[in-house]
Amino acid sequence: MLSMPMSIRFLGAARTVTGSKHLLTLGKSQVLVDCGLFQGPRELREKNWEPFPFDPLKLDAVVLTHAHADHIGMLPRLVKQGYRGPVYATPSTIGLCRISLPDSARLLEEEADYHRRHGTSRHADPRPLYNEADAYEAMKLLKPVNFWQFQQLPGKAQFRFMPAGHILGSAFAEIYFENGERILMSGDIGRPNRPILKDPTPVDFAEYLVIESTYGDRNHSDQNAAAVLERVTNQAVADRSCIVVPSFAIGRTQELLWYLTQLSEQGRLPHIPVYVDSPMATATTLLYVDDSEDLDQELRLDLREGRSPFKQDFVRFVRDRNMSKSLNDMEGPMMVISGSGMATGGRVVHHLKRRLSDPKTILLFTGYQAVGTMGRALIEGANEVTIHGDRVRVECQIERLDALSAHAGADELVAWCKGFKEPPKRTFIVHGEPPAQQALRGRLESELGWAVSIPEQGEAADL
Repeated sequence: MLSMPMSIRFLGAARTVTGSKHLLTLGKSQVLVDCGLFQGPRELREKNWEPFPFDPLKLDAVVLTHAHADHIGMLPRLVKQGYRGPVYATPSTIGLCRISLPDSARLLEEEADYHRRHGTSRHADPRPLYNEADAYEAMKLLKPVNFWQFQQLPGKAQFRFMPAGHILGSAFAEIYFENGERILMSGDIGRPNRPILKDPTPVDFAEYLVIESTYGDRNHSDQNAAAVLERVTNQAVADRSCIVVPSFAIGRTQELLWYLTQLSEQGRLPHIPVYVDSPMATATTLLYVDDSEDLDQELRLDLREGRSPFKQDFVRFVRDRNMSKSLNDMEGPMMVISGSGMATGGRVVHHLKRRLSDPKTILLFTGYQAVGTMGRALIEGANEVTIHGDRVRVECQIERLDALSAHAGADELVAWCKGFKEPPKRTFIVHGEPPAQQALRGRLESELGWAVSIPEQGEAADL
């Protein structure tokens, strides 16, 4: 009996960080792992407008590893193009999707409307990539699958999720084929020994591995996050300045609040108002208090005993848009935590337009800044940036808090791979810029003797 043909096509996050889409062909069935937005330079973002390199009507299932936009942000467009099959995800990922997809759609609609009113688009009648109705339609397809629970897939395959330790609900997808072999889709790999979430699950075997490489060429700073926050907040109080923190609503904001809470409890945090100016971050934070199955034991215990790191008196969650605007008229000392994390959109852009040219402003970055984003330009020393068509001088103080990254660093990635008792038949490196991918491949080949490849966009490989 002939076995069914199996293959994988890399349709996003191939030799770049964003746009994760990996198409598995299992005989006559097709399963898409992740459906993310391309982010960063214009040439990447324009890929979001291209037709899907597969027929959405012939797709049988979608599996989501986690809820960051570069892994889920194209779901509404997939549905807009006719997909109506199941979308499998962990319960926490589904909770985050219900928050982030409508929020993403609203931002896209607002951006299109802004360009339409101000004539700042190259198109005569700019339209959003998708709208809020598309996002709600996509949410109807979400199907929960708990960690470790096996779920059947078309093509006589099955899969299960394992905690990845990256953000709430993040998972490795371990997909078993009819012949008993498996492919492990890493999604994004978190870091061990971090607060809030469980460590990434150790894995000892898989015939095929698709692994991320965001930090494949470097390790994270060993800086003390609490000490940096203590220093910066004390400076803000002394100078009566505003700290602006572009922060990812999912994961990074909550970890930042955890550290601020620890400082407060230790008497090391000066009196400074902290505003979380992000409806999505506010809603996300509420999910963390539901005693999720992937929180670490320490936080679960704190929550059960009524000690939440997310409900301190000094933290004010800003939901109202008018209140958000009023923050720009307020004098420091204060801290404004607002999305997006790479300063590519959202409310933080308005705060930056108002405060970048103020030498007293402290701009604190807490995560990875992709090539082509305003965040990347700012950390690389840009003297001015363009915001809403206006040139804005950069006169503020810029600080980096690299210790809060949710991605495993190079040594952590290799250490996780060393947990395999046998090398995979083939390892595919995705989700990274070329230097990071090349560095990780070199280490996996030289230190572990693995067979490793870095697929091109659109490349297919037989399994």
